Amino acid sequence: MVWDFREGELFEVWEPESQFLPFVFNSPHSGRIYPRSFTECSRLDPVAIRRSEDHFVDELFCSCVGFGAPMLSANFPRAYVDVNREPYELDPTMFEGRLPPFANTASVRVAGGLGTVPRIVGENMDIYRSKLGVEEALERIEVIYKPYHAVLRRLIARTHARFGRAVLIDCHSMPGNIRISGSGVRPDFIIGDRYGTSASSELSRVALKLLEEQGFVAVRNKPYAGGFITEHYGRPARGLHALQIEVNRSLYIDESSLRKKPDFDKVALSIRSFIQSFTSEVCRGSGDVSLAAE
Repeated sequence: MVWDFREGELFEVWEPESQFLPFVFNSPHSGRIYPRSFTECSRLDPVAIRRSEDHFVDELFCSCVGFGAPMLSANFPRAYVDVNREPYELDPTMFEGRLPPFANTASVRVAGGLGTVPRIVGENMDIYRSKLGVEEALERIEVIYKPYHAVLRRLIARTHARFGRAVLIDCHSMPGNIRISGSGVRPDFIIGDRYGTSASSELSRVALKLLEEQGFVAVRNKPYAGGFITEHYGRPARGLHALQIEVNRSLYIDESSLRKKPDFDKVALSIRSFIQSFTSEVCRGSGDVSLAAE
C-alpha cells in the first residue's frame, strides 16, 4: 500500500531562502493524502478516518519559513503511520504473522490503539476491517517512518552546526473538548516540554507569556507534555531544545465537518505574530532565555 504514494509525495521540507533562525518547525500529523488502498481496507467513512488528523496545522505554522526557519511537513496521514511514536510500537492483535522480537508491544500508546501503525482514530473508532500482514506494518516503517526521521535529524543537525544551538517546534492540534483536570479550563494552546526535560523552562515561559498577551488561554504540559519527537530530540544540555505546541482545533475548524471556520485566517495571523515574537525574543536572549549548551 505504501507504493500508492507518488515519488516525493510522502512529506516535504519548506526551506527559507536563507536560514536566519536556530529553529526547525515540524508538522508530523497534518498529512491528508489517503491512499486508495488504505481507505478501501478501512471500515471508516472519509470524514471519520480523518479524526486523528492535526487539521491544517501545516498551514497555521508555515509562516515560520518567511522568518528564516525550515519546516518539515507530512503528507501521509497519522492514521496510516504515526511518526510521533517509537519506530516499532506495534499491537500484535492487529497483524497476521509474528512481529519482530524488538517490537514494543506493551507501551501505553499501543494499549490505547495509538501505536506506530494505529488501530483507532478519534474516540475509539477502529480503522481496519480485518488484520494486516506484519510485512505491511514493517514496510510503512521502512519507507515512511525512517526516511521522515532521517530528514528531521538532518534539519536539526544542520541548524545546530550553523548556530551552535537548535530549537525544534513540534506543531500539533487537540480536540476542542479538552479541559484542564480540576479546573475545567479549556486551553487554546498547550506548550509541552516534557516537564522541563526536553527544553529550557525559560523557552516555555516565554511562549506562554506571548500567547497570553494575545488573549489566549495557554498552559504548560497538561494534559499534553510532548510525545516521542519532543522527548527523543530534546537534549537541552547539548543546546538541543524541543517544544510541542498544541492548538485547540475548535478555534479554527468546525470539528463535525472538518472545514475551516471564518476565523481560520485570524488564528493563522495570531500564530504568525507569535512565531515572530517568540523567535525574536529567544534569539535576542532577553531575560534568562539561553539556548547555549550547559
